[in-house]
Amino acid sequence: MAGRQGDSATLPCRGRVRPRDWLVTIICWLYFTLGFVFLHSRRFFSAALFAENRELAFQRLTSRFFRRFFRLLQVLAPRHSWSIDKEISTLRSSVILCNHLSYLDPILLISLLPLQKTIVKTSFFKVPIFGSFLRSVGYFPADARGKYGAMMLEQVEEMGSYLATGGNLFIFPEGTRSRDGRISPLRPGTLKIARLCRAPVQILFLRGTENLFTPGRFFFNTTMDNEISLRIIDQ
Repeated sequence: MAGRQGDSATLPCRGRVRPRDWLVTIICWLYFTLGFVFLHSRRFFSAALFAENRELAFQRLTSRFFRRFFRLLQVLAPRHSWSIDKEISTLRSSVILCNHLSYLDPILLISLLPLQKTIVKTSFFKVPIFGSFLRSVGYFPADARGKYGAMMLEQVEEMGSYLATGGNLFIFPEGTRSRDGRISPLRPGTLKIARLCRAPVQILFLRGTENLFTPGRFFFNTTMDNEISLRIIDQ
């Protein structure tokens, strides 16, 4: 993986919010709320009742939900171009390591991978309803202490059979978003999970998401010219 992710001077500033940024942000949040309720919730409810494997069904539906979100975002923010390796969506039974620049990164990978698990910030599991959804879809907490330790251990123990079904585990080894666009030091704990899984490891390199949705900034930045790319790094 490369040692730098661009020049921090290219990151958008946190000054005045332009009207278009307001509009795009509101539309995106409406998709996440009303769009889910009216367009996707029935599919999740049906999968919860009738799917043979609810976890896998939820992962496919979540991937589809976020795929449509990014199609909407590409229309709303056309000055951001996208260049994604086509091979990424064909990855199966792999542990995927990727650098982390923005809150968009995990949902981008979910949108590209129909079957996927990942490590989620532990505090999200404490949120009512959302935490239950994270458990149902098979994601597991970053903190193995306390009551979440058993959940993480169970997921790690089942990871071999999950990968054998064609699922992927993606991990951000840095453990947090980069604030300046550079690669942060890797946390050894997540790499241990990759070794325990004994599955093919794929390394991805992501650029540009921090310019569209900058760490510490609530609004999308829609007015700058930017390329978002995601590449498989040859090992």
